[in-house]
Amino acid sequence: MAEQAQYEELVRQFSAFGAVKREMGRILPSDCPAGSAAVLTLLGRHGDMRMSRLAELLSVDMSVTSRHVTHLAERGWIQRSPDPADKRSRILHLTPAGEARLDELSERTTRLLAERLSDWTDDEVGQLTRLMARLRASFDDCRAAPQRPPRPPAPPEAAAGSTAPTTRTPAATT
Repeated sequence: MAEQAQYEELVRQFSAFGAVKREMGRILPSDCPAGSAAVLTLLGRHGDMRMSRLAELLSVDMSVTSRHVTHLAERGWIQRSPDPADKRSRILHLTPAGEARLDELSERTTRLLAERLSDWTDDEVGQLTRLMARLRASFDDCRAAPQRPPRPPAPPEAAAGSTAPTTRTPAATT
């Protein structure tokens, strides 16, 4: 019985976590909604990929993925190139403008997290990160393990006073 109460509380916490996601979404620029930020983040984390892989990582239909990709391509943040292995497919990759936009999004989300978690210790932030990664892996989330190493953190002066990690992970990604 105690175990059931524990899981019921976990469900309540998941539901309440929506407020955290909404606040993180509010810091995104108007020309880069959450879905677009998620695409940029995934391309930044996993590297060039086909649209089908992107749809899998986003856990959305191809038509939704296509709308996000079109939005980003129109702004010059990603480029679609023919796949050398299959000319019918396209390979998506970040442009320099897309890298710059991703860096800006990362800075915004890192700043928000650093502000909101300023009274957390580094160990507490690390523990939360590990537990969330473990939870995602328990649900077989294909985004849980990046395929390439993460980008180097921002210069120390950009993270001065921050206790939160400085990785490129805008709110919309996960």
